Amino acid sequence: MKAISGTNLEQAKSHNRRVVIEAVRTNGPLSRAAIARMTALTAQTVSNIVEELERSHLLVPAEAQKLARGQPIIPYSINPAGAYSIGLELGRQRASGVLTDLSGAVCARIERHVEHPDPQRAMPVLQSIVEDIQQAFIFDRNRLLGVGMALPGRYADGGITSLSPQNLPGWQDFPVGHELEQRVKVPVLVENDATAAAIGERLHGVARGLSSFVYLFLAGGGGIGAGMFLDGHLYKGSRNNAGEIGHIIVEPHGKLCSCGKRGCLDRYISPTVAYEFMGITNAEELSSDDLDALIAGGGEGLDAWLDQAVQPLRQTLDFLELAFDPQTIVFGGSISTSLMRRLAERLEPLHVPIDPNRTRSVPRVMIGMTGKDTAILGAAALPIFFETNPRFDVLQKPVG
Repeated sequence: MKAISGTNLEQAKSHNRRVVIEAVRTNGPLSRAAIARMTALTAQTVSNIVEELERSHLLVPAEAQKLARGQPIIPYSINPAGAYSIGLELGRQRASGVLTDLSGAVCARIERHVEHPDPQRAMPVLQSIVEDIQQAFIFDRNRLLGVGMALPGRYADGGITSLSPQNLPGWQDFPVGHELEQRVKVPVLVENDATAAAIGERLHGVARGLSSFVYLFLAGGGGIGAGMFLDGHLYKGSRNNAGEIGHIIVEPHGKLCSCGKRGCLDRYISPTVAYEFMGITNAEELSSDDLDALIAGGGEGLDAWLDQAVQPLRQTLDFLELAFDPQTIVFGGSISTSLMRRLAERLEPLHVPIDPNRTRSVPRVMIGMTGKDTAILGAAALPIFFETNPRFDVLQKPVG
């Protein structure tokens, strides 16, 4: 049994600093008084933190605004140029990197071809992308928070070792985060692609400001996973593998899955299955426009895929709502945007919710980031998220 630790009050300042950043990030420009009301911090604490964040260039003040009475107020907002992050993505034939600012805007991008990207071939390429992308855009290198990388597959203890990425053979038990950090000399964070995309959606997308949501990640190369925020906390499970919903059995004794079971959700709604129905054999090699054109002309194959996919997906959404009671379920992923929208349009009628009379402030299902940049933008969000998001674990004393 994991021990429950006491409170580490020395870390309260770090936590409060993150709380202030989160308040401004989710609500837009705020005065010091508004931040104090919103966070329940004292005016003096907020004043000290805001001054520190302004000196660090993470917050930037606007012009003073005159009120009907009292002193003018100065609204503060997130400074996009206050920090930067690099996101990496590795596919079957290419490695990509983006540099983003604190707002998530892409400042630079590099892509390299990698044939058979096992660790021996890919690691030098990833290192060169990190080094070259810092030369491609002029910025203060001291403001680089780190490198994020999104990989498919399950993870070992610590979430930094890829165990079984079926699309990337050769990476089993390879400590990619540690090895890359040794090469590039900046902090490296590695996450499951679905979790990374959920983080990106919460920082910059439709889930901004939501405390509880499930992000369904449909990978363009096949498979489905989930990233989960519950009560403001990123939920990863006891072994960092929460969200492997692609292997929920939705059809007993159904289609054989690569995991060895039958009737898994993956075998009905993954993009790979959709492309099989439509006779598209080279989806990963096509541009977004060419793929969307083929999907638009998918005809009977597209309809047949939707017909067999929609009920397993409704069943899964019902399970997620009953199990986690999220504010919404967000659809996203590196899947084609047009394919995602076709699937979402066919979902109604959803199963009756457990509280049908409750007034909802957000829809039960929303469409978030889609397209080939989803995973890499999620990867770039990792260092920003772990540097600025409130973390209650920092308030606890280490055990042992």
